[in-house]
Amino acid sequence: MIEVFADITCPFTHAGLRRLIDHRSALGSDVRFHFKAWPLEWVNGEPLAPDFVAAEIGALRQQVAPDLFQGFDPSTFPSTTIAAHALSSLAYSHSPELGEAVGLALRDAVFERGRDVGDPAVLDAVAVEFGLDSASLDLGVVRSEYEEGIARGVVGSPYFFVVEVGYFCPALDIAKVDGHFVIETDVAAFDDFVERAFGRAS
Repeated sequence: MIEVFADITCPFTHAGLRRLIDHRSALGSDVRFHFKAWPLEWVNGEPLAPDFVAAEIGALRQQVAPDLFQGFDPSTFPSTTIAAHALSSLAYSHSPELGEAVGLALRDAVFERGRDVGDPAVLDAVAVEFGLDSASLDLGVVRSEYEEGIARGVVGSPYFFVVEVGYFCPALDIAKVDGHFVIETDVAAFDDFVERAFGRAS
């Protein structure tokens, strides 16, 4: 199991996970991702700004992920992710497979379908799709996971733990140069992560 502390509305997490899942499939691995809450609205003291996220997405599409973020809509970008994180945690209480599927579906809803997962009606629709009851969400679990991340030294979204070794955003090397995002692949770091996570390098 690979633990991932991340925000559901972090575009770098969405792009990185898609790449890692492709590698997992190619290697025939059955290792699962366990998503845990790292709400950037708590980290930063305010929700992510849609225009800022749109700029990040523009850089990602231009430089490394032209096929992703097809349905992103800044006007429907969630103002909160807390209940969505709680739904992800609820899914894990049923099985690792369901937890991973719901965590990925929530990210697809935001970035590929332009849905506001902060809207209770949208979140309820996701819950129904996976046979979950959104009325039973425990928001306290989100706080517990966030505090766990702080205690374990999480520094950003996404932050992965593989056998207690931490990796910040291993699929992408992100920098800001002269006000512009520069996004590349750190091949050595990525191969080290894949080796440790899935058993052998890409």
